[in-house]
Amino acid sequence: MEQQEASARPFRVVILGAGFGGLEAAKAMAHAPVEITLVDRHNYHLFQPLLYQVATAALSPGDIAWPIRAIFRRQRNLSVVMVEATGIDTAARLVHAGEDLTLPYDALVLATGATHSYFGHDEWAPVAPGLKTIEDATDIRRRLLLAFERAEVTDDAEERRRLLTFVVIGAGPTGVELAGAMVELARHAMPREFHRIDPAMALVVLVEAGPRVLPSFPEELGQVARTSLERMGVQVLTNTRVTGCSATAVE
Repeated sequence: MEQQEASARPFRVVILGAGFGGLEAAKAMAHAPVEITLVDRHNYHLFQPLLYQVATAALSPGDIAWPIRAIFRRQRNLSVVMVEATGIDTAARLVHAGEDLTLPYDALVLATGATHSYFGHDEWAPVAPGLKTIEDATDIRRRLLLAFERAEVTDDAEERRRLLTFVVIGAGPTGVELAGAMVELARHAMPREFHRIDPAMALVVLVEAGPRVLPSFPEELGQVARTSLERMGVQVLTNTRVTGCSATAVE
């Protein structure tokens, strides 16, 4: 009886995550005889590679987030559910989501993405935000812009120097882009907006535990990136492991 019911309905595919992987999987099945349910806790697809530009006030969040329903409005075999998945019952082939929602599936695609790691130091999170979400980017932007504002009104030279020092941990693609964008913001976008401080005097330090910048790319590309950053004014520290983070200092 169960086999007859299964053959009478479309093959059900549940995709968890509307990032790059989830979107590409859904699009690849646009003309397949399947019934797709795309699940994400947000109602937008985030273009993560440009988060650093939101963090440095070059773009607004809406510039890199597109409504999922609008992306798939012409795909008839797909429905979108905005809810957070809470569990998977592989024996019963069910996804549990929200408070009482269950989504049956014949095939399950896990495309939930990745997050940053504090390498066993999760206590650093409040003072050292990662850069994976819109919330992360707007938090970094707020901290960055407030630092300049507070430096403008303080008469303490040492406090001003501290406020205008920014440390980026990790010289992968995101760290390299963020450090470069911070320098560009300080040296090209802000100088005429302040009267008591010179934003171009801001110090951006890029710290990498490994021996080179962009360790996942060819060595010559990493060297070009390092040279470009240093010409822009970024202080690059390789072979330097961070051992502590606080609200006022990085060790």
